[in-house]
Amino acid sequence: MNVNDNNLIEQKAKAKLPTVYYSPRFEWSFLHPRYWGIWLLILVLAVCAILPRRVSRAIGAGIGNLFYKFNKKRRHIAAVNIKLCFPELTQQQRYDMLRAHYRSYGQNFVDMGVIWWLPFWRLQKMTYIRGINHYMNLLNRGENIILLTPHATGIDYAGIYTSKISPGVSMMKALKNPLLNWFVSKGRSRFGGKMILREMGLKPMVRAIKRKIVCYYIPDEDFGPDLSVFVPFFGVQSATLPVLGRMAKMTNAKVVPVMTKYLPHGYEINFLKPLENFPTGDEVEDAIRMNQALEELVRLAPEQYMWTLKWFKTRPDGQPSPYNY
Repeated sequence: MNVNDNNLIEQKAKAKLPTVYYSPRFEWSFLHPRYWGIWLLILVLAVCAILPRRVSRAIGAGIGNLFYKFNKKRRHIAAVNIKLCFPELTQQQRYDMLRAHYRSYGQNFVDMGVIWWLPFWRLQKMTYIRGINHYMNLLNRGENIILLTPHATGIDYAGIYTSKISPGVSMMKALKNPLLNWFVSKGRSRFGGKMILREMGLKPMVRAIKRKIVCYYIPDEDFGPDLSVFVPFFGVQSATLPVLGRMAKMTNAKVVPVMTKYLPHGYEINFLKPLENFPTGDEVEDAIRMNQALEELVRLAPEQYMWTLKWFKTRPDGQPSPYNY
């Protein structure tokens, strides 16, 4: 379904936003020569945003191939993850997925200029939405909503796009480079989306959800054994944060899985049915249900999942990391 169908897009809901959001400011020190390399990168992304799609896609694929060639560590991590999660695939099929992942990563990297600067009407023309009724029905009923999404290469796109439909909030980790951090934060909030730093904790997020601000939640990271429970993810025991069930219970929110797919001509945002009978009251069962939903999303475009991250670094019972050479 094309997002140009005006019946599916409502005006952004008016909501009074709390003042705890993360919003770094421009600093004149960003003009210092030590930042000129970042400015050059930003200029390149801006140029790529206005190039024909076939040209920008080719550039992005080339950059992805360079990432694959020169970052042996991340290439190894991705290969291990794909082998663990897709043991049924042949070696050639896993290799093909690995190469496709890097091309997708490079293409989405180049498209950051598209996300940061193109006007919304341009984004509408290149965006297709499936299952948006699952989301809009909840908005129309005034429900509290958590959008559950995995770390895919197009992760920023759905967060920025849906914040145009209704005010949104998400959590981020500040980037080390302050200029790049400012640009990324500004881009993510261009349509009214708000950011909360991880170190701020869950309280600001819970308050925002209770104020009818849609939460764009990205849970699939390994934070170690102390904060996690071990439940399967693609059949592999994974250290999983049992937070989604808690947030849903505290806010009486509906959880809607969503996934962004990169397409040759644009993007596709897929909304799945809200999780039924969730939360269950059992944090382990809730974590299992969450990972099952994430798996369903990832399978929509498995090559676009962020396989270069150490999803299985923490192992149960002190088992060794699978990423050791």
